[in-house]
Amino acid sequence: MRDNRVTNRRRRGGAGAVLGAAVVAMGLIAGTFYIFSCGVMPGLGRSDDRVFIEVMQNMNDAFNNPVFFASFIGALLFTAVSAWQLRGTTSFRWVLAALIAYLLAFAITSGVNVPLNDELADAGDPAKISDPAAVRERFEDVWLAWNAVRTVLSTVAVGLLARALVLWGRAGRDDQTRQSAYLDPAADPAAGSSASR
Repeated sequence: MRDNRVTNRRRRGGAGAVLGAAVVAMGLIAGTFYIFSCGVMPGLGRSDDRVFIEVMQNMNDAFNNPVFFASFIGALLFTAVSAWQLRGTTSFRWVLAALIAYLLAFAITSGVNVPLNDELADAGDPAKISDPAAVRERFEDVWLAWNAVRTVLSTVAVGLLARALVLWGRAGRDDQTRQSAYLDPAADPAAGSSASR
C-alpha cells in the first residue's frame, strides 16, 4: 500500500515537473514573440531601409542558437509529453488545447516567418542592394502580421497551460486529503467509516 502511494506520488511529481517545464518554455517563446510585436519591430520600423535590413539579418542570425531552439522546440515537446501524461485527468483538455494553439504558432513560424527571414538573408549585403525599399516592403508588413498571430496563439497557450497546472495542483491536494482521511479515520469519522465499507 505504502509502495503504491510512493509510486503514485513520484508519478504525479514527474507529470507536474513536465507540465511546469511546458509553462516556462511556452512563456519564454510567447515573451519573445511579444517583445518583437510591441518593442523591437516598432523601434526598428523608424530606421531607414538599409539599417532595417541589416539589423533584421543580424537578429535572425543571432537567433540560430541552442538556447532559443531549446525553448522553441522544448515548448512543443514538453506540452506534447504533458498531454500524453495527463490523459484521463481534468488537466488534459487544457494541455491539449495549448498544444493545438502552439502547433499553429509553430507552423506559422516555420511556414511564414522563417522563409521570410531566409529571403531577407538571401538579399545579401544591405549596402549593395539596389532597391532596399522593395526588399523591405516584401518582408516587413507580412512578417509583422504573422508575428502578431503567433504572439496571440502562444500567449493563449501559456494561459491554457497555467490553468492546467492549477487544476493539477488542486487534484494533488484533493488526493492527499482523501488519503489522510482514509489512513486516519479519527481526523474525519465520516470519511473513515465510508472508506472502510
